[in-house]
Amino acid sequence: MNDSAEEKMPLTNHLQELRTRLVQILIVVGIGFVTCYIFKDFFFAIITKPLADAMPKNSHMIFTGLPEAFFIHMKIAFFASLFLTSPYTLYQVWKFISPGLYKKEKRYVAPFVISSSLLFIGGVLFGYYVALPPAFSFFLEFSTDFLKPMISFREYLDLSLKFLLAFGLSFEMPVFIFFMTKIGIVNPRMLSRQRRYAILIIFIAAAVLTPSPDALSQILMAVPLLILYEISIVVSRFAEKKKKEGEEEPSEA
Repeated sequence: MNDSAEEKMPLTNHLQELRTRLVQILIVVGIGFVTCYIFKDFFFAIITKPLADAMPKNSHMIFTGLPEAFFIHMKIAFFASLFLTSPYTLYQVWKFISPGLYKKEKRYVAPFVISSSLLFIGGVLFGYYVALPPAFSFFLEFSTDFLKPMISFREYLDLSLKFLLAFGLSFEMPVFIFFMTKIGIVNPRMLSRQRRYAILIIFIAAAVLTPSPDALSQILMAVPLLILYEISIVVSRFAEKKKKEGEEEPSEA
């Protein structure tokens, strides 16, 4: 008998399992949100640092509506909670998909959670420390004695969070490739043959996702993605090898 997967679950059981996992994720994110809101000033200082360092002395940001500052702090606390609880979220994702995996594959839970968390956090930190500062410096270079920046914090926050989220998700490329290889959508030979198209797509994505149009910011985003693409090819080879080993298991039983 194939030990690859447990007996097939009916659709209702899958939906129940999904609901249970989502509820657990929401509870943990909610607890994280309350905790992060208590320390909202700390997280506010963190998220504003890249722009504050680039702005002239005695500059400040503004908000244009009475409740805007309150909702801004809530949004910061929410995204800080998502960031800090991401390992738990990824663990729940793994627990949801694990019933359809081989017994040997289920032992990948620790590597999956650790690698996914490190890649996501690494992507966010790379965007925060490396990509955002030169982008903001580029925009602020257009200020003059006559033209002074009055930056809405809501617009700044929306831009920064989208940018950091894009970096975090893009750094998950090796994990996505691993599972796409496992289900047969891609393979290492395909990835190697399509490398030149991947390079073009990566640079187009970098041009679209970076907040500033300068070449430096786009290169700062494209280079790590190119490196991750090469790593993904290696990961795809590993996934294909493990997939073949798993397919051979029934005949050995």
